[in-house]
Amino acid sequence: MKKPVILLVDDDAALRALIALRLEGNGFEVTAVDNGEAALAALAQARPDAVLTDIQMPGMDGMALFRAIHARDPALPVIVLTAHGTIPDAVAATQQGLFGYLTKPYDPPTLIELLNRATRLGGGPAAEDGDAAWRAGVVTASANMERLLAEARLAAQSEAPLLILGESGTGKEVLARAIHRASPRYRAPFVAINCGAIPAELLESELFGHIKGAFTGAARDHAGLFLSAEGGTVFLDEIGDMPAPLQVKLLRVLQEREIRPVGSTEARAIDVRILSATHRDLEAAIVDGSFREDLYYRLNVVGLSLPPLRDRREDIPLLAQHFLSELAEKYRRPLSGFAPDALDMLVRADWPGNIRQLRNVLEQCCALATTSTIPASLVARALRDKPADIRPLAEARAEFERDYLVTLLKLARGQVSEVARLAGRNRTEVYRLLQRHQLNPALFKASDDPSPN
Repeated sequence: MKKPVILLVDDDAALRALIALRLEGNGFEVTAVDNGEAALAALAQARPDAVLTDIQMPGMDGMALFRAIHARDPALPVIVLTAHGTIPDAVAATQQGLFGYLTKPYDPPTLIELLNRATRLGGGPAAEDGDAAWRAGVVTASANMERLLAEARLAAQSEAPLLILGESGTGKEVLARAIHRASPRYRAPFVAINCGAIPAELLESELFGHIKGAFTGAARDHAGLFLSAEGGTVFLDEIGDMPAPLQVKLLRVLQEREIRPVGSTEARAIDVRILSATHRDLEAAIVDGSFREDLYYRLNVVGLSLPPLRDRREDIPLLAQHFLSELAEKYRRPLSGFAPDALDMLVRADWPGNIRQLRNVLEQCCALATTSTIPASLVARALRDKPADIRPLAEARAEFERDYLVTLLKLARGQVSEVARLAGRNRTEVYRLLQRHQLNPALFKASDDPSPN
């Protein structure tokens, strides 16, 4: 078996020789250089499995070397050896993709363990068996997606919260599951919850649990999803739809690493990693007051953006064939492929619903197919039956909420206290909703038939 290769960079010849001997004695092959420029030259000749560099060197220092490597190859793990005075720089760099750092004098067993993890990640022999398994379900031939997956696998080794951004249907949960499988927590549970699909009054109980008698209907203790994911990963999908009061409690969980079940006076420590995702523009949500800025920065320590399907059209034939194979088995049909014009139609479609819409279109085609090859006529029909104006649940809910508020404002002639009474909500919440939807109550006092924009 080929030994994993470490590129060692240190200007101290004696320390460099000592580290090289220690690494070679633990099963690594070492390429040693004495400065950052020589390290970049060595990288141009051959890609190692990980880079170990001192942070304080003349000329190009370790942080500058890390940035140069990360710009060229973001999937290559870099570890720095740092003095106490440069720890803040190293900590900050971990949020930009640095794999890890050790303080001098370093602990040899810790260094070996860190390098073992890095080489498993970086593509060394230990990673070969599981290289395809961790990204099972991610079908792509896109260079942009491959770069994203390389960053995702690097981020998987961290404990930092991670935020996945992307339009609805782009596969955010699929990517989250892949990150969990690539992480040290892969043997523990992966628990996913859609924050926009559960009523606000039930969401806290679902996440953090409740004790018996906490509210009407709480007939017994309920552990909640965070405790059920102990040691593993919690994936909060559509985090942008989380109600404001619960955002405060989630922020506390991130800060204190403990939860308090509904109705309980005792907090319980938890050990989970939090991944989250949204299709919303959270920075815009911060501006309009519907999302907390401090929570955003806690969740977005590492950020990944999934491209829409229209920006990775080279993946459409692969995805189409992948779904066709799945659906042929589901419907027990001898389906083998697509007519050329049918495949061309799929590649040229707009796909506002992204991969989810593509699968739905193909499911209709497979259900109605009478031949082994999917014809263009079935694709055209399925595309017509899947109108482009189908929107995500959160968008439809927001439109309903705004129309509902407009109706109440008309009935109450702009009196916010009456709107609150009709809606069964307090005035503070109503004012917040009106601000979110940019509704001015005064406009509804001026006319019997207002038409606000």
